[in-house]
Amino acid sequence: MGQDDHGHRATYDRSAPHWDAQRGGLAHEAPWLDLLLEGAPAAAAVLDLGCGTGWPLAAHLIGQGRAVTGIDASAGMLALARARLPQGRWLQADMRDLALDSRFHAILAWDSFFHLTAADQPALLPRIAAHLRPGGRFLATVGPAAGEVWGRVPGGPVFHASLSPEGYASALSVAGLRLISFTPEDPATAGRSVLLAERP
Repeated sequence: MGQDDHGHRATYDRSAPHWDAQRGGLAHEAPWLDLLLEGAPAAAAVLDLGCGTGWPLAAHLIGQGRAVTGIDASAGMLALARARLPQGRWLQADMRDLALDSRFHAILAWDSFFHLTAADQPALLPRIAAHLRPGGRFLATVGPAAGEVWGRVPGGPVFHASLSPEGYASALSVAGLRLISFTPEDPATAGRSVLLAERP
């Protein structure tokens, strides 16, 4: 979970145990994680924005030998991540304020980037680019078209926003990132829209 203008921190704190208990494995995400880390070294440094409890994505990456740093605004989510995956580096922060002393081979924002507003998403992209090593990749789930919707998790309502595909391509370019692919409503990921970009 990334930002708190819509009360997400408290919502995900309330949701943490249930979210963790009902979250499945990597049937949907694994192929995208492989693309994210294509060409990266075995011990690649990965930043997981909105990492939640670390399950299952960060757990999978740590199991592969990746060095994972996770950022989330929810203390409840992070408590579970720290207990389960002490090998990771877990930081409580708003992803919009991203400012670490590290550069990463890959940055992941799965089911988290879309909680940012349509103004905050392009504003964050230059920070993401600055935290990527040359050749590093960025993977995020977004919406299929420009707009805003509300969803719900066990702890309460959650906000989602998206740019248009053209808007993402433009914002990524301005940030110094190259769009590799945009896959709207990917059936292999239960209908998620997935973008993959790279720092040239």
